[in-house]
Amino acid sequence: MRIAQIAPLHEAVPPKLYGGTERVVSYLTEALVELGHDVTLFASGDSRTGARLESVWPHALRLDPGICDTLAPHLLLLEKVRRVAHTFDVLHFHLSYLPFPTFSQLVVPFVTTLHGRLDLPELQPVFDLFPQAPVVSISDSQRVPLPNANWLDTVYHGLPENLLTPQPSAQPARPAYLAFLGRICAEKRVDLAIEIAARAGLPLKIAAKVDRADEAYFRDVIQPLLSQPHVEFVGEIDDAQKSGFLSGARALLFPIDWSEPFGLVMIEAMACGTPVIAFNRGSVPEVIAHGVTGYIVDDVAGAVAAVTRLDALSRTEIRAVFVHRFTSRTMAQHYMNIYTALAHTATPLPLHQVVAG
Repeated sequence: MRIAQIAPLHEAVPPKLYGGTERVVSYLTEALVELGHDVTLFASGDSRTGARLESVWPHALRLDPGICDTLAPHLLLLEKVRRVAHTFDVLHFHLSYLPFPTFSQLVVPFVTTLHGRLDLPELQPVFDLFPQAPVVSISDSQRVPLPNANWLDTVYHGLPENLLTPQPSAQPARPAYLAFLGRICAEKRVDLAIEIAARAGLPLKIAAKVDRADEAYFRDVIQPLLSQPHVEFVGEIDDAQKSGFLSGARALLFPIDWSEPFGLVMIEAMACGTPVIAFNRGSVPEVIAHGVTGYIVDDVAGAVAAVTRLDALSRTEIRAVFVHRFTSRTMAQHYMNIYTALAHTATPLPLHQVVAG
């Protein structure tokens, strides 16, 4: 099948360091190539892929301080895809609602995976205007604010099976620290992770990036907490460092304060056999099997209590659950079912349009 993957331009595919959507697009693209499909990736020019790369912008927008209007490069991206859309069997967008106006007018099947939050009031009129635009959710909980959107399916994120693996050399008999991995922002509540670790009597290692938009929050709220003796701020890390970082932790803390649509760090921890202690928000109950791959709790006290029960969990079983549910191959096969169904239901061009070219 001839498949186009259309990624945001904010980060390279895959990102050099942190980056959720572009990272998932990379994993999906490479898995589709491995399955034997003809895949073209529309992305920034500094992306790396086994597919055919169509560069739309020379490099990731986050790395270009001269870019003030990030919408303009994405407009170029949409137009570049539109001009060659007829050469593909299916177009898979990862750009939220941006493709709806243009690609709802074409006969080439398209689908959009919605990666972000959908509980913003301004989104409802957009989806009301394009009720037939086919979309995929990354968790069932993500759908709640927009129940009447044209949901085709839910497809959970996946990682390459051996991208992150348990590192025995990083695992003492009883790991000595708790971990926080991801991005520092108000809704991810690294401040609560610091409190949980303190009350559990364990060190906390924080491997996280700080976006420009969150610099004030980091400076005013989080940075003063980093001077506590049980806290170590590692900073942003890449994939090569994650296996050791997560394998060496007693657990990953995920004390989110919002309905996160998925939370890729949870399955990154599971890939390393590391349990997750997560607040009961958003997709957490869909990803974490309580008492098997971690513990789902309601508050700080529940998280502290869960730390005392970590020895009851099997790291081997946690890794096995990851392999069964959350590999990129499983994700790609699920998407192939969607692509095939879309291709079979595509409406052919009326004869007068074919004649007119």
